[in-house]
Amino acid sequence: MAIFYNQATLSYSGGVVNSNVTAGEIVAPLTVTKTPTVDEYTAGSDVTYAVNLTNTGSFALNGLSISDDLGRYTLDGVDYVPLDYIDGSVRYFVNGVLQPAPAVGAGDPLVVSGIDIPANGNALLLYTARVNGFAPLEVGSVIVNTVTVDGTCASGLTAVATVSVSDEAELDITKSISPTTLSCSDRVTYTINIINTGNVPAVAADDVVVSDVFDPALSDITVTFNGAVWSEPENYTYDPVTGRFATLAGQITVPAATYTRDPVTGVWTVVPAVVTLVISGTV
Repeated sequence: MAIFYNQATLSYSGGVVNSNVTAGEIVAPLTVTKTPTVDEYTAGSDVTYAVNLTNTGSFALNGLSISDDLGRYTLDGVDYVPLDYIDGSVRYFVNGVLQPAPAVGAGDPLVVSGIDIPANGNALLLYTARVNGFAPLEVGSVIVNTVTVDGTCASGLTAVATVSVSDEAELDITKSISPTTLSCSDRVTYTINIINTGNVPAVAADDVVVSDVFDPALSDITVTFNGAVWSEPENYTYDPVTGRFATLAGQITVPAATYTRDPVTGVWTVVPAVVTLVISGTV
């Protein structure tokens, strides 16, 4: 939208007379919105964006292009781009009908060109980007992403989308056995690691529970958590007949992962937090 002013001048032998000032308004027929299909991201996750272009004018707008900064930000005077466009992911719809893929320049910024919008119509672009090592992962971090439209009636037209880092524990579990070959009545040790790659700890209120069924069932078991001796029924339950084992809810907590940023490359590194549950018994 732009307001313009105009004034006429009349010259004649007796002098010069100015007219009144008129005002007009140019209303842009094109609007743009940008919406992520997810609210949160994690390291290496994918974010799909929907860019909607609406033409309220009585004439078609052809040959438009959009450029996406892929979340570019500046830190200590250096620019970083936290998203990578996934090649071939763009989908282009006009009035809801899928069209042949437009031209895509998958550089920095991402540029999609050759977009046509009929009169009183709309175009929708869907494309996916992957979170890379330049994306901040600490609690409260965001990726702010701007798309700019170029072409007829699109001067200065932009839209912004924001996704926030997922502020939660991200747990995984691994299990190993030692020894792997044993005889009847030998003792066996199972080591279970609980791994948190999230930026917040798993606390007692998260009710983390590890359960297992040992086959063959174990007798005379001992259990430690991070080196501390556990007892039954305070910390776990175990049925030596069925081999069914389970920790009590709230007994296992896992610290948050550690995030460090290389001051030279700008790449973030995740150092997972790990806690260990060890269960030994006789087969």
